Amino acid sequence: MDDTYLQKFLSDSARRAKRSEIRELLKLTARPEVISLAGGLPAPETFPVEEIADMLPGAMRKFGANALQYGTTEGDNGLKEQIIQMMAEDGLTGLTPDEVMITTASQQGLDLVSRVFLAPGDAMICGLPSYLGALSAFNAAGALMNGIPLDDDGMPPEALEEQLKSMRERNIEPKLLYLVPDFQNPAGVTLTLPRRKKILDIARRYDLLVLEDSPYRQLRFTGENVPNMKSMDEDGRVISLFTFSKILFPGLRLGWAVGHPDVIARLVVAKQSVDLCTSALSQLVAREYLKTGKLPAQLERTRGVYREKCEVILKALDDNIDPSWGVKWTRPEGGLFLWMTLPNGLNSKDLLTHALEENVAFVIGNAFYCDGGGSDTMRLNFSYPSKEQLKTGIERIAKAIKKLLEEQPA
Repeated sequence: MDDTYLQKFLSDSARRAKRSEIRELLKLTARPEVISLAGGLPAPETFPVEEIADMLPGAMRKFGANALQYGTTEGDNGLKEQIIQMMAEDGLTGLTPDEVMITTASQQGLDLVSRVFLAPGDAMICGLPSYLGALSAFNAAGALMNGIPLDDDGMPPEALEEQLKSMRERNIEPKLLYLVPDFQNPAGVTLTLPRRKKILDIARRYDLLVLEDSPYRQLRFTGENVPNMKSMDEDGRVISLFTFSKILFPGLRLGWAVGHPDVIARLVVAKQSVDLCTSALSQLVAREYLKTGKLPAQLERTRGVYREKCEVILKALDDNIDPSWGVKWTRPEGGLFLWMTLPNGLNSKDLLTHALEENVAFVIGNAFYCDGGGSDTMRLNFSYPSKEQLKTGIERIAKAIKKLLEEQPA
């Protein structure tokens, strides 16, 4: 049996699905001599290994068989209470348990929102570029994605409204707007407060649901905090997704969705057909950890690690990339990534070939474009590599760029 034979049995969703370019790339970077700036892994040195190891036996004795049993689809109420308190400290006050659902990490939230609100042929809007995992979920649902180019301050509201006017003139009514407002993956940019307000106003006028994806929000290491969009939501149209993967550790496979009770109720029904419930053991571990009050200090340590690593990669770029080459990159205030743009006419796939010869890897940009664009862009991760690897990795990328420019002057 081969894939050609299987084609006649596949669903439409399976036919649309594509292998992740990032996952495929990671296979190429498995060689120990390759410095990978490609993945999106959090720094393992930030994981609270000893604290979790010390806490687990007590949690098992406290909850016994309940920790190993099925749970409710909505999620553990004790964990939801801790999350509601955490959200209130971030300015999102007044939440009730009916407005929160525990998910098996935030990727499940993206999948559930796509299942519930997007049918094949439905139009939606996202950024150029956008998180690849979200694009995969929207693609699996059969959505027709329309992209808005981002700048250093996120999505320009004027460009969004112009796109919506154009679509309305063609009798196209998009359902959903997808945003990663804080330290966007992959671009590393943050949507400014004035833009958040304008975009919410536009969403109200054009009757759009807004999907706010916030895996990195609590990882700001410089600059002023900007309120999350859900805290400014006046009519229940914002659905926000969060995760413990980046702020605690990804092995928990835990996230949460925040939305209007009617939205959460729909997501719960969809989740029942996906996994019945999220791991009870993971939820109880997270709940007990949050109750210790140690997360703020843990986050402060994590932000410190990422601040230092971001400073290292930015200095390495400044030191090694000749300004005359015309290469540009973003300067994130938090998160895990920065975005590089090559001079006009150069292709990041060609650069990757030279980079792998230099034993360094990154992710090509067009993987993050719903319209197939972005051939001159690339994403660099600074959270996982060591500081020395960041320095050496950028030196190698600079050599690869110089080779490419000698072959193909921009």
